[in-house]
Amino acid sequence: MRRRSFIKFLLSTPLGRLISGLLFTGAAAGVLYLDMQKTDVRRSEGALKAILLPYPKLSGLVSVEEALANRRSIRDYTEEPLTLEELSQLLWAAYGVSETRYGLRTAPSAGAQYPLELYALVGTNGVKTDKGYLAPGIYHYDPHSHSITLLKQGDFREDLYYAALEQRWVLTAPVSLIFTAVYSRTVRVYGERGRVRYVPMDLGHAGQNVYLQATALGLGTVAVGAFNDEEVARILGLSERETPLYIMPVGRPASRYRLSEKELIDYIEKHRRR
Repeated sequence: MRRRSFIKFLLSTPLGRLISGLLFTGAAAGVLYLDMQKTDVRRSEGALKAILLPYPKLSGLVSVEEALANRRSIRDYTEEPLTLEELSQLLWAAYGVSETRYGLRTAPSAGAQYPLELYALVGTNGVKTDKGYLAPGIYHYDPHSHSITLLKQGDFREDLYYAALEQRWVLTAPVSLIFTAVYSRTVRVYGERGRVRYVPMDLGHAGQNVYLQATALGLGTVAVGAFNDEEVARILGLSERETPLYIMPVGRPASRYRLSEKELIDYIEKHRRR
C-alpha cells in the first residue's frame, strides 16, 4: 500500500515528478559511467599497441543534403587505396564519440547501451599513410581514444569473400568495416525486445552514418548482410559474446552517381501531374 502511494506521489505531483526525474537522471548517468568502466570484449588488447588515428574533422565540403541525394550502394571500386585520414573519418562517423561528458556516440543507441563493436579489415596496400601503407590485417576500433589495434596481421579479404558467399565487392574493396553486436549490453536493460528491435535499430543508424560519410568523402560502400556468421566470427576471432551483423566494403567508386536539383524537381513534377 505504501509503495502504491509513493508511486502515485511520483507520478501525480510536481515535486514527485521532479524527484523521479532526478532519480532517472542519476540512474542513467550511473549506467553510462559503469559502461565506460566495464571490461571491453577485446580483453587481450591491453598488451597490444594502439595506432592513434588522425583527429576527426567536424566540417567538410559536402552538405548533408548533397550526401543524402548522392548516397547509393556502390559495389565497383578502383584499386586506389584509402588514406589513413579517410579511414579515421569513417570510423568516427560510424561510432565515434560526439559528446565529451559521458562519451556519447555519433549514432543513437537505445538507453545509450552501445551494443556495437567496430572492426576494419584492411587489405594489402589498402590504406595509405605518410610512411607507406597500414599493415594489412584486422583492426578493432576504440571510439574513446579514437585509435585502432591490430588483432590479426595479414590480408584476410579472400577469407571474408568466401564467408560472404563470394560477393566480389568484399574481395575487391581495399577496406571492409565490420559491425558486431554484444547483445547482452542492451538485453540487460530491455530484455528480448532489445535483441530483436533495439540492436537492429542501432545498427541501422551506424550503417547510414557510414554511407553518408563515405559519400561526403567521395568514397562508396554497400551494406552486406548475407554471410556465414560462424566463418566471419572465426576470421575476426570473436568470443561467443559477439555476433557479426554487417560487412561494409569501402573503396573509391569506379563510377560516381550525381543527382541534380533539376532531375529531382522534374521527377517530383512528373508524379504530381498523375
